[in-house]
Amino acid sequence: MCDYIIKEVVEKKDVRGFLELPVGLYKGKRNWIRPLDRDIEKVFDKDVNPLFANGECVRWILLDSNENIIGRVAAFVDYNTCNASGIATGGMGFFECIDNYNAAKKLFDKCREWLEERKMEAMDGPVNFGPRHEWWGLLIEGDHEPNYSMPYTHRYYIDFFNRYGFKEYFKQFTYRTYLLEANLSKVIVWKSERLLRSGEYKIVSFKKRNTEKMMRDFVAIYNEAWVGDVPGVERISEEECRHMYAALNKVIDPRLIYFAYHNDRPIGFFIMVPEMNYLVKRVRGKVGLWNSLKLLYYKKVNPPKKALGLIFGVVPDFQGRGVEAALIKTFSDEAFKAGFPYQVLEMNWIGDFNPRMVHVMEYIGADIYKTHATYRKLFDESREFTRCPIIS
Repeated sequence: MCDYIIKEVVEKKDVRGFLELPVGLYKGKRNWIRPLDRDIEKVFDKDVNPLFANGECVRWILLDSNENIIGRVAAFVDYNTCNASGIATGGMGFFECIDNYNAAKKLFDKCREWLEERKMEAMDGPVNFGPRHEWWGLLIEGDHEPNYSMPYTHRYYIDFFNRYGFKEYFKQFTYRTYLLEANLSKVIVWKSERLLRSGEYKIVSFKKRNTEKMMRDFVAIYNEAWVGDVPGVERISEEECRHMYAALNKVIDPRLIYFAYHNDRPIGFFIMVPEMNYLVKRVRGKVGLWNSLKLLYYKKVNPPKKALGLIFGVVPDFQGRGVEAALIKTFSDEAFKAGFPYQVLEMNWIGDFNPRMVHVMEYIGADIYKTHATYRKLFDESREFTRCPIIS
């Protein structure tokens, strides 16, 4: 049996090895797109990632007896949310490995050991030490190009997770629809018109001159619509929202962001952005001056054809009244105008624990295009495993 060496990533050369390993692992996989190095590194930067304020993170590389890097992984604990499901749970992610289960087991064991030292009783993976719409889940169905900041992973990883004793905690679906009027359900149109006819509701698109107000509205809606229903989702602050906005500012298209109000109270949003991986794949992980100019050139001469839905939410008091329909219908009215550049919409992260959003996807004529899975490993195997609860 090969002697494996596991090494914490601290030195610059190890950071480079951590980032470069997937390049060789996915050679010949035409749908793999190398992420931007800076997007990976911000997860591990204590000065950038706000989760370090109440969490810990570590990463390792795995070397064979000839000191070739053959695997990598990270482990993390967010102390604000680790007990949200009733069992102390840490995370593991950024897993990549050669096709060798013993090597994979070495990485899994290291994560478990580190998490148990921090009194964790389980680990979820592969997940992110950050937002769920980034680097979350194992690709189990749909061999297509990944969306920006989403993982594309080898099929043989599924066997690794199963053999180690991980069990599927939930699935995340990526839905796809073509932006054609015929795809919009008559039910959506009827519900939207009925809601807006009252005069109490309005749907507005994003206006940069109102950025501060809309960020406050986003925080209010998010904390009411998402926190509490979904285990592991914690409240967001206005400061964190500003940080996310700064990261997205250069790609924001006001035609892709909508807010719903009831008598001026913010009650819902539909947040989309241009899907940028069609540009990212041209620069091979690096964004220096030359590659920045290249990105600007391609964006100008070949603008994105795909819009990516990041998050959709309505506060509980107004769910089921037609607010969801009004948001979708207002966006559709914009999408059907001449000159609208986007032809495809993909909704990136629809959990199988959220039947309401699954139904919304069916209403807009969207089909499942890719499926990722989040797994959970209980350290006490005699303990009963339960999947993520369904949102009622």
